[in-house]
Amino acid sequence: MDEDPAAACRAKPRSSIMIAAGLVAQGRAAGFVSAGHSGATMVAALWHLKRIPGVLRPAIAVPVPTAKGVTILLDGGANVDCKPWHLVQFALMGSILYRHLHGKQDPTVGLLTIGEEEGKGNDLVKETFPRLKSSGLEFRGAVEGRDVPMGKTDVVVCDGFVGNVLIKTMEGTAMAVMGVLKAEILAKWRHRLAGVLLKGPFARLRRKMSYDEYGGAPLVGVNGVVVVCHGGSNARAIAHAVKSAAKSAELGIVSALQEAIARTEALEQNTKT
Repeated sequence: MDEDPAAACRAKPRSSIMIAAGLVAQGRAAGFVSAGHSGATMVAALWHLKRIPGVLRPAIAVPVPTAKGVTILLDGGANVDCKPWHLVQFALMGSILYRHLHGKQDPTVGLLTIGEEEGKGNDLVKETFPRLKSSGLEFRGAVEGRDVPMGKTDVVVCDGFVGNVLIKTMEGTAMAVMGVLKAEILAKWRHRLAGVLLKGPFARLRRKMSYDEYGGAPLVGVNGVVVVCHGGSNARAIAHAVKSAAKSAELGIVSALQEAIARTEALEQNTKT
């Protein structure tokens, strides 16, 4: 985990991550799932599978449990420094992923920033906003951090640094709230009695808001199905990640991404000429 991802992959071609990526590239596997170093997983995927032609940077598309179901956040940590066109492409890839996995024809897209007004945010946000408005996607404008768990939009885009911090903050908050609630229930016998009566609703709440139910995050933009899992994933999370990879392969998400990126490239070329 403390090694440089590129150097480690180059020095260890027989590591499980490199072998798994190679099996997908050879057509001997439909996809691969990794709970190892996310940077090494991305390097191995780029090494063996390459990027989809036209993709500027692959992104980690993290499924985030929300009050309304699930939101896909890109980027979850693959690219800490981004340019406006990277975020626009993240929005396109996130919309295609959401459409295939969740069956919504026109998923809504939000840009993560620090206020609802268009002019708020850093230079990256300000430059990305008008590009998303003219992208042809269902862009709903600015999304604040508090809007993400409420499910304000189906897809949220940001750079990988901000995205990773937000996701881990939400994970930590959820664990802290559940821990405090459990301690309060166990503190008095009357609370314990109420806890028994509410065991079913609490269990359903835990499942609904648990990242384990989604398993992992697809690495979109590479020529193959890749799912990146949390290093602390339990057996349930890994099982769901494998199911997610299988579903992505069955639905032909990579082909859909290839076609969408090719259309976008052609449109840009026609506009320039």
